Amino acid sequence: MAVVSSVWVFDAMCLSHFARTERLDVLRDLLVDKDCWTTRVVLEEIRQGVAAHPELNDALAADWLKVAHLDSLDEIRCFTRWVRHLGSGERDLGEASVFAAAELRSATAITDDPAAVRVARTHGLDVHGTIWLLANACRDGKLTEPAAGSLIDALRATGLRLPCTGAEFPGYARQYQLL
Repeated sequence: MAVVSSVWVFDAMCLSHFARTERLDVLRDLLVDKDCWTTRVVLEEIRQGVAAHPELNDALAADWLKVAHLDSLDEIRCFTRWVRHLGSGERDLGEASVFAAAELRSATAITDDPAAVRVARTHGLDVHGTIWLLANACRDGKLTEPAAGSLIDALRATGLRLPCTGAEFPGYARQYQLL
């Protein structure tokens, strides 16, 4: 297995859906040994959903997440480059900010958008999704496979599109060498 960065930068999808399942504390506990970041752009995306999903306030208040502002000249240039790669749609800006913050920190980006993942990998960024994150926690002994499956089902129930159900997780993760 490749060495995994201890710095992770999160897109809105993972944070929002963990908040909506009221399991953001579980995510925090799984990441206790990681330096966790998100961006101001991502927080603004999450803030837009609070009226429909008040539990998203928990993600906005997560004190274990550092916030990358991307306001220095080098940070703005990096962000602009990722916007060119991904596009400038509303959701693209969140991912572009995450990818810029990850690149600037030699970090792992976390997003569940398959198209964005393909673009990021094409440009050499280390990027993974929630299934990878949960498999990592299982490998590290922080989470059992049944507990990961339960989280997956809860996340899917909030509308997060994941490539497997909780019951399928062990087989899926082994098939893709995540476990």
